[in-house]
Amino acid sequence: MAYHLSSATLRFRFANQLRLLTHRRRVSYVLGIETSCDDTGIAIVDTDGRVHSNVLYSQQEFHTRYGGIIPPRAQDLHRARIEDAYKRCLVEADIRPEQLTAIAVTNRPGLPLSLLVGLRFARHLARKLQKPLLPVHHMEAHALQARMEHISAISFPFLCLLISGGHCQLAMVHGPGKLTLLGQTLDDAPGEAFDKIARRLRLYVLPQYRAWNGGQAIEHAAQSALFPDAYDFPLPLAQQRNCNFSFAGIKNNSFRAIRARERLEHTPPDGIISNYSDFCAGLLQAVTRHLMHRTQRALEYCLQPANGLFGDASPTLVVSGGVANNDVIYRNIEHLAGQYNCRSYRPFKRYCSDNGVMIAWHGIEQLMANSAGNLRFDYQNIDIQGAAGFRDSSVEDVTRSAIKCKWIRPLDHLRGTASDA
Repeated sequence: MAYHLSSATLRFRFANQLRLLTHRRRVSYVLGIETSCDDTGIAIVDTDGRVHSNVLYSQQEFHTRYGGIIPPRAQDLHRARIEDAYKRCLVEADIRPEQLTAIAVTNRPGLPLSLLVGLRFARHLARKLQKPLLPVHHMEAHALQARMEHISAISFPFLCLLISGGHCQLAMVHGPGKLTLLGQTLDDAPGEAFDKIARRLRLYVLPQYRAWNGGQAIEHAAQSALFPDAYDFPLPLAQQRNCNFSFAGIKNNSFRAIRARERLEHTPPDGIISNYSDFCAGLLQAVTRHLMHRTQRALEYCLQPANGLFGDASPTLVVSGGVANNDVIYRNIEHLAGQYNCRSYRPFKRYCSDNGVMIAWHGIEQLMANSAGNLRFDYQNIDIQGAAGFRDSSVEDVTRSAIKCKWIRPLDHLRGTASDA
């Protein structure tokens, strides 16, 4: 019969272990579990930022066949794969379960059915191994990931642009659990818009894009554009001097432009318009300009002497999330940051999209920042949250500031007109 110590006893024991780790600089290991959407990711990372194993099972090929994620099937696939992912992770890291210091798991936000699989598995491991369970906010993990690779360069606080398939947010990051929202999407996320537009454009009929997500396909197709300025999309929220985003207008204008071109060319139901590369270039231009404009206003807000949000730290901008993989978008955001003497970073590409490494690293950030008294051994009291915001919000203050910007011109063929707004 298994004997389980009380949470108070476990917390006391772990507090002593944590003090030893801090004073002796012994390396400790954290297991990270990610199942917030359609990727089953488990990884082991140590307190020096070394990745010992990173196992990721993607469901993209399955869901692409059905035009989107089916939550019950995503849950089934997580269940079928999570045990194997855990075993592979231990083998690759050559680490025994008892050597783990803590278990970190995504518990918010995400698809509830998917989150449940990861949390239940994490509870089982934490209880069996008598280790603390560290709940992780998925978007916070994206925001902190670049610190694993550049911890000496990226200090708190810093500005973060989070762009993915389900989110688009600007936030000041002061530490784990200490994010202040400056702006967010009012409707679609950029990755979601890319996926829906690519599907309507029917890029999937081209063999090279059949297994790719919409953002990858659009970025690649845009590189072959002969007339990159052939399509011009209205800039969303141009009259609103805040840091919020909107991609629904770009999406709807895209649908209308595709339909008009299909009628002109008499495109068959299983065909694609002839100048799809030009269309993709125009779309990428519109999304990039919109992201640049809202990020520029956030930078100006943070740098205002009255706000002084960067404090004594060097101004730093981190771009993270799946859409941060897009080189055109990142290069232009990097260019924008440079105009304000602001350093910019993004995680390694393999860690931009969902993975267990970012969850494990967030757990390590919690260990480094947390007092042992706040560590969780009350496993059953940790639950999932399908929707979850950040601790603080300055969205209304940004709106009241109504900052007027002289727009920075984009790079490459993404030409913009400098103007006041």
